[in-house]
Amino acid sequence: MIGFLLKKTFFDLWDNLFRIVLLNLGFLASAAIPICIPPLLQSLPVLGMFILCIGILWCFVYLAATALSLKSVSDYGSFGWGDFFMQVKNAWPAGLVMGGFVFLVGILFRVVIPFYLSLGSVIGLLLAAMIFWTIVLGILAFQFFLASRARLSTKITKIIKKCLLIFFDNPLFCIFSLGYCLLTLALSVFLAFLFPGPAGILLYLDEALRLRLLKYDWLEVNSDANRRKIPWDALLIEEREKTGSRSLKSFIFPWKD
Repeated sequence: MIGFLLKKTFFDLWDNLFRIVLLNLGFLASAAIPICIPPLLQSLPVLGMFILCIGILWCFVYLAATALSLKSVSDYGSFGWGDFFMQVKNAWPAGLVMGGFVFLVGILFRVVIPFYLSLGSVIGLLLAAMIFWTIVLGILAFQFFLASRARLSTKITKIIKKCLLIFFDNPLFCIFSLGYCLLTLALSVFLAFLFPGPAGILLYLDEALRLRLLKYDWLEVNSDANRRKIPWDALLIEEREKTGSRSLKSFIFPWKD
């Protein structure tokens, strides 16, 4: 399943290269708002802080709209820019929640954990360790938050429950996915975040969730089956047929096929 997931993600990234790059450019332009404008408003600190907060929240709303748009790509379709702008209206609640989660993680890392470590006691060390591993578990689960919003539910509480269920039922898969996202993020640095970038990461997460959900569709029909022995080869037959296979030549010169 992992091999096919990586293959399909790469195919979809390549087939939608132009859209992925434009989505990443849009995110970079959005990120420039909270990064570049507030330092220019040092004489107006209140306005600068307001623009900083609004700019950061807009970045997460933008990512949420991107995730909703990329769902059609992993479903073997496409999307237009009119569709993307329409998704902004649907995505803003999830984007704000995701922004709040990242803000909370930042506060815990920069303020709460250092505070407990500064106590210099065993209890402080234990509390800091407990908070640290809680954050790690939260990141492992919430990496699928935007993909779950795109595929499973529009209600925030249900999305959170789905993310937790996915993690506790598939911990190794979630660890692998987080490792993939971190590796992709590192690669994106060398390409100025234009490719694969944030859009590429969100596409992978949607692909991953979409294929993982095939497991639950199968278990719903085969309720007595062994949950540890999922027949992925049988479940992915149709997916493999739709995705197909390609040579290196077809990637570079697709018009010659």
